[in-house]
Amino acid sequence: MYKVLSIALLAVGILLIVWGVRAGDSFSSDVSRFFTGSPTDKTVWMLIGGSVACLAGLSGLFLSPKGK
Repeated sequence: MYKVLSIALLAVGILLIVWGVRAGDSFSSDVSRFFTGSPTDKTVWMLIGGSVACLAGLSGLFLSPKGK
């Protein structure tokens, strides 16, 4: 059960990172970067959430209890 949850977290994390990178290349992010010097909040939160989910998934895969 731990491995299934870890793989799901890893997959969700990868998807969030991909969507975050794509959102970072969008027109609204370019406009925000022009005026504020940083991408939109949505982009930043998708990248942060994806990174956390990936780390949680990887740690779950490598540190899962043995025998389960």
